[in-house]
Amino acid sequence: MNGRRGNFGLAGRTSWRSPAIPALVLAVGLSIAGLCLPSVYAADIASLKTPTPEKLEKSLERGIQFLVTSQNKDGSWGTARRTKDLNIFAPVPGAHHAFRSGTTALCVEALIECQASAPPNRASDERVEAALRRGEDWLLENLPKLRRANSIALYNVWGHGYGIEALVEMSRRAKDPARRLKIREVIETQIDLLRRYESVEGGWSYYDFRVGAKQPATDPASFTTGTILLALRDAMEIGVDVPTNLIARAVRAINRQRKNDNTYVYDEPLKMRPQTPINRVPGSLGRSQVCNLALRQFGDATITDAVLTNWLGRLIVRNEWLGFGRKRPVPHESWFQVAGYFYYYGHYYAARCADQLPADVARPYRNWLSAILVPLQEKDGSWWDFPLYDYHQPYGTAFALMTLSRCREGRFPTK
Repeated sequence: MNGRRGNFGLAGRTSWRSPAIPALVLAVGLSIAGLCLPSVYAADIASLKTPTPEKLEKSLERGIQFLVTSQNKDGSWGTARRTKDLNIFAPVPGAHHAFRSGTTALCVEALIECQASAPPNRASDERVEAALRRGEDWLLENLPKLRRANSIALYNVWGHGYGIEALVEMSRRAKDPARRLKIREVIETQIDLLRRYESVEGGWSYYDFRVGAKQPATDPASFTTGTILLALRDAMEIGVDVPTNLIARAVRAINRQRKNDNTYVYDEPLKMRPQTPINRVPGSLGRSQVCNLALRQFGDATITDAVLTNWLGRLIVRNEWLGFGRKRPVPHESWFQVAGYFYYYGHYYAARCADQLPADVARPYRNWLSAILVPLQEKDGSWWDFPLYDYHQPYGTAFALMTLSRCREGRFPTK
């Protein structure tokens, strides 16, 4: 592993250490999809207190207001201004175009989802509507211009993927037919760009250290490919055509990186080293949720409810493995080579996995997710997990809001 890996292409050194015991596991007699665990950990699960509906709403409102007040004047979120001695590989200006596009898309999607899942008696907030309009207009203008930074840095694939997710939500709420048509056109440009930046092996990653050719020879990453597949699935749900061979190659890429227990290796070359720490269960907690969901959404019958609940249970039980990496400035330096920027990302896709389950099965997992995330909110209303210039608070807050919006009892329908 060369160290230059991560959710937004973060670079850093690896660690091969392994701690003795995770701090958060469930009590004996409590079975989560077949996981029966020692009673010595009973006190740990007891510390997870589900927030009251009032506390959850207050937390969501503080996060929403953080996004509204932190938006740039041009409608985007995030900047390159907050730097530190250790910075990731980010060739200018293209890398920052990608970071800002992905961050802005997540913020727009989060604000829309929070509105959609809000209690029916909640009054509309004009400031939120104004922020949404500015953010949507920014995406419509800038996403078609997004390209890779150079022959190595393909961070733009995150902007295309999350851009599609946000655009789909924009289309669903748009009332003007002309605006819906414009949104659809931009979605189609993003799909075309993902086709252009697809790996020759199928799927996507965000670095090409091999050749730097017109079509990247990058090694596809399991979680990047899963993220983009889910965005393409969203586009299909509103009637946008997606090339079937593009999907088929991506699904094969994920399956090549899938282990028998539904851990997923970080990227394709690491399938030859399946017991590398990052490829084991604690190292896969932030990846298995998105990969399982992507395969299920494209018809894989082996991703059953039991598989989803098993991995939701593992995320709750072993949550500290992700938590150890949260806010560490060096990617992959934590136990099992976990990087901080997988924290809120992993919980977001866990909440989306819960959406696939019957309501009574999903409820305890949603309660645990809210019990984990609400106490981590910062004093200014944000959430963040890795210092990434000035993008980390907006994207962390967006992920947390989209997770917690799904924890509102009865507000987000189970699919």
